[in-house]
Amino acid sequence: MKLRKYDLEILVMCCFAIYLAYLARNGPWTPNHIAGAVLIAAGYVGWLIARLQIREFFTPRAEARGLVTTGIYSKIRNPIYFFGTVIFLGIVLYASVPWWGLLLVLLITLMQFWRARNEARVLEAKFGDAYRQYRAKTWF
Repeated sequence: MKLRKYDLEILVMCCFAIYLAYLARNGPWTPNHIAGAVLIAAGYVGWLIARLQIREFFTPRAEARGLVTTGIYSKIRNPIYFFGTVIFLGIVLYASVPWWGLLLVLLITLMQFWRARNEARVLEAKFGDAYRQYRAKTWF
């Protein structure tokens, strides 16, 4: 399998997950740590699955290289954005960040909605009715 430049993103996320696992060994587990760790792990698994399924069509900016409608994309139009936000929420809980951490998660969520809307415009312009039918059958 040929390594692509975007695969570095997956490697960085794996290293981050290993680092969080290391941090978990230091100190007691509180409900926040447990909830945060569960969200980080679930978010990471969902994010990784989405990244692997979109593989050759992934771009950092909205481009209509192809329309992926199978796998996790058959249920969620923007799983990378969704699960990325779940990871951020998990980090805020895990790290016991004060109230402003939730404000940061809200800001990230708004940014992800903006990105998804921009991506939808690009995909609809390229794929027309096929994208509109896909959008009608999926969430976010």
